Amino acid sequence: MTGSVAARVGAEAAGTGLLVGIGTGTIIEAARLGGIPQWTMALAWFLAVLIPIVLFIQLSGAHLNPIVTLGLAASGRIAWREVPPYLLGQFSGAFLASGLLLAVFGDVAHLGATLPADGNVVRAFPLELAFTAALVASVFALADLGEGPSRRRIVLPPTVVGLSTYWIGPWTGSSLNPARTLAPAVLSGTYADLWVYLTAVPLGSLLVAAVWRPTAVDRLDRGPGRRDTST
Repeated sequence: MTGSVAARVGAEAAGTGLLVGIGTGTIIEAARLGGIPQWTMALAWFLAVLIPIVLFIQLSGAHLNPIVTLGLAASGRIAWREVPPYLLGQFSGAFLASGLLLAVFGDVAHLGATLPADGNVVRAFPLELAFTAALVASVFALADLGEGPSRRRIVLPPTVVGLSTYWIGPWTGSSLNPARTLAPAVLSGTYADLWVYLTAVPLGSLLVAAVWRPTAVDRLDRGPGRRDTST
C-alpha cells in the first residue's frame, strides 16, 4: 500500500464516485428507457465495483464503502485512526457523483435511491443485513489472503454486489453501502424507510467483524490492497 492520507482520501472519493455514478446512473437510465433486464442491472453494479477496485486498490485498498471500512477497523484489520479520512473520501465521492447526475438528468428515479418494494421493511431489513454480511466476508477473505499473483480474488466483492443486485435489488434496491444510499436520498429528498439501510447495513458488517478475526495483521495494509506471493 502506498500514498499519503490526502492521496488515499482522493482515491476513495474517486472510487466511490465511480461506483455511485455507474451504478445509480444505470438506474436512472433504466427509468428513462422504461426498464432493463435485471441481469443487465446486476452486471452494471458488478462493473461499478470492479472498475474502481482495479484502479485504486493499490493506493487506498479501494474500500469504497463506509461499512467496509467500519468492518475492517472493528475486526482489527486496520487502525481506527484510518476510519475518518476514508469516510470523508467515500461520502464526498458519493455526493459529488449524485450531484453530477442530478445536474445532468434531473431528479429521475429519485437519483437511484434505495427503497423497499411496497414499503416492506420486514423483508428488506434481513435481506440487506444478510447480503451486507456476505459483502464484508468477501472483503475479509481478500484482505486476509491478499490479492494473489493473478489478482483473480479482487472479483469477490463485485460478484457479491452483482448477485445482490440480481436477487434482492427488486425488493430492497440492494444498498449494502450507506454512502451509495445516503447521497441520492438526500439530494432527491427521498427519506422513506432510510433507517432500514442505515441500521441493517452497519449491523451486518459488525456481526461479521465480531466473529471473523484476522490471524495476522499489518495495520499499514489498509484492507484488501495487500499483495500476496502465494497462489
